[in-house]
Amino acid sequence: MIDIAVDDKAWTRALPNAAALANEAARAAGAGDAEVAILLTGDGPQQALNARYRGQDRTTNVLAFPDASGARLGDIALAFGVCAREAAEQGKTLADHLRHLVVHGVLHLRGYDHQSEADAQRMENEERRLLASMDIADPYQERPHAGGYG
Repeated sequence: MIDIAVDDKAWTRALPNAAALANEAARAAGAGDAEVAILLTGDGPQQALNARYRGQDRTTNVLAFPDASGARLGDIALAFGVCAREAAEQGKTLADHLRHLVVHGVLHLRGYDHQSEADAQRMENEERRLLASMDIADPYQERPHAGGYG
């Protein structure tokens, strides 16, 4: 079961179908048979989560919190301001960036990481494969007007 909560209405003002897009991406990434909660929030609440759980007092695009008990896959939170800014800077639609970051978050919940170069390559390859299944361009490919994915 995928539960999506929209905590910041900026998401639905910019993307009226934000929850449906997040659901699509989570299912594509393999979260369909597991319990996952996705929070579409703002930069302030995201910064508070990042400070509280990661000790980093700054906002970030996506946070993933695996369920240590194994009863659920876990929780994902995405910050509207950061995501919208990144999409614009990288020449992507917000819809595609949202789906990419949900896939990224679900992969973290499934045990993927990017701490080493090999792990990052494995995770990026899986992201590319999953995004291609939704007709989303490779987010790591260089873009002449916006640069690569950061």
